[in-house]
Amino acid sequence: MATVDEDCGVAVDDTLLREWPLPQPEHEGDKEERGRVLIIAGCREMPGALILAATASLNAGAGKLAVATAASVARLVAAMLPEARVIELGETEAGGIASSAIPRLIELLCSAGAVLVGPGMQDEPAIIDVCAALVKHAARATMVLDAAAMSVVRTSDAGVQPFSHPTILTPHAGELAHLTGMRKEEILEQPAHAASGAARKWNSVVVLKGAVTFIAVPDGSLWRHERGNVGLATSGSGDTLAGIIAGLAARGATAEQAAVWGVALHARAGEMLAQRSGPLGYLARDLSAEVPALMHALQTQQQGPSR
Repeated sequence: MATVDEDCGVAVDDTLLREWPLPQPEHEGDKEERGRVLIIAGCREMPGALILAATASLNAGAGKLAVATAASVARLVAAMLPEARVIELGETEAGGIASSAIPRLIELLCSAGAVLVGPGMQDEPAIIDVCAALVKHAARATMVLDAAAMSVVRTSDAGVQPFSHPTILTPHAGELAHLTGMRKEEILEQPAHAASGAARKWNSVVVLKGAVTFIAVPDGSLWRHERGNVGLATSGSGDTLAGIIAGLAARGATAEQAAVWGVALHARAGEMLAQRSGPLGYLARDLSAEVPALMHALQTQQQGPSR
């Protein structure tokens, strides 16, 4: 049985994960059965964030990947992601996605099981416009909002509060302070309370990242995760986490399961790298390659030994 702390929620450990298995495709299943993920991310200055998130979504088991990004970096992204369909989008002068791209994004949204928006994007007003439009058409897809895309919750006239479909937000304490108007110190003092309050307010799953990560859902359910190491605090690590979560959601995991498993796999990947090379200096690009073996090991434990 999973360990429960009434104040801090359910501990995320191997027992919990084994008792909450991820959706598995049939042995004869094809890539369609494993789900489609759409990632809207990147800009001229940060195409790498998109590449990290996209690679992680595939390592998490998603079957098909489409990425939509600024036209100025689309060819670079296509070269780095041979597994992906890459869609070029018009840009604003500030480097964001132009509003003229919204109809095309809504069209792409219709075939996705999960949509990740935010890694490596610039021009917050433009991002908010894109997100406000997309969340109104995302009845089928689980949405994962990361980085600047989360700012859509700060815009009272965006018409998207609270969310009416499965949505996951992935802030650290500083970002949650920006989104809620709370002081960062207040959030750090009571992270479980802050995550739960935000989840109820926005009707979303909130992943409050930190040395201890809290995953809160609107009905009051709460999980806490305490594994990992300081090496995870590196550039691009959050993009990788967001991609893992999106990939799991595309496979059919519920929003809360994708968030809990994503946090656990991300931390365990850091532990695997730290065992081989030490806790400092490994790169975010190395994390998601550990995920398939970690999922397989947990799945094997779930099934038990063959007879």
